[in-house]
Amino acid sequence: MNSREQRTIAVTGASRGIGAAIALELARRGFRVACLTRKGAGPEAAAAAGLAGRFVNRACDVNDEASMRAALAAVAAEGVLHGLVNNAGIHLDAPSQEMETAMYERVMQTNATAVFTTCREAYPYLARAGGATIVNIGSFFDKVGVKRNLAYCASKAAVGAMTRCLAVEWASKGIRVIDVAPGYVVTDLNRESLERGPVREYIDKRIPGRRPGTAEEVAKLVASMYSEDIPFLTGETIYIDGGQGMAH
Repeated sequence: MNSREQRTIAVTGASRGIGAAIALELARRGFRVACLTRKGAGPEAAAAAGLAGRFVNRACDVNDEASMRAALAAVAAEGVLHGLVNNAGIHLDAPSQEMETAMYERVMQTNATAVFTTCREAYPYLARAGGATIVNIGSFFDKVGVKRNLAYCASKAAVGAMTRCLAVEWASKGIRVIDVAPGYVVTDLNRESLERGPVREYIDKRIPGRRPGTAEEVAKLVASMYSEDIPFLTGETIYIDGGQGMAH
């Protein structure tokens, strides 16, 4: 076995969307991937791609600390945990003046608090690895004002802040922490809205390349954080938004 085949990367929300693309790309690059999902299932395309043998699937809920603790312990018992991708998240929107506290708290819990608790539970295993990487999936919404998206924007801004704090605090343990922040990205869940209609018209005007990104493009960036050895890169938010955030 080469060094990558001996390295395990845990990915939350790995059964579909960007998480599934990340899991598949890591497997293609030779890593062992622990898919942490509510149903305990990995990417559906894994078998078709001939990669099923590189996945370990564990059922857990990022919002349930006990279940996440048990899942990570089970993964670590089968091999050294060298990385974690905090991908699981939700997007709920409403006018701020009408948003119920329960909705706000649900978004913050899943998108921000769960990132903290999952990192905390993974810490002892990552610290033992002698060099580990955490990639948190944020959003370019962390730096813009978006109508009806107060909770989502706040949650993703929190991801960036936590990334910086953990990178500084855990550097002495050989753990680096990166925030990868996508812009508009097509997945199976949003394909129709991003490829036609008002949202597509907006994308044509706002993104210089006049198209949304793909889950595979995000996956390649995330996987490069593990396949390339760059210990000096830590604490940063790396935007992958087609230049939308800087275009005027």
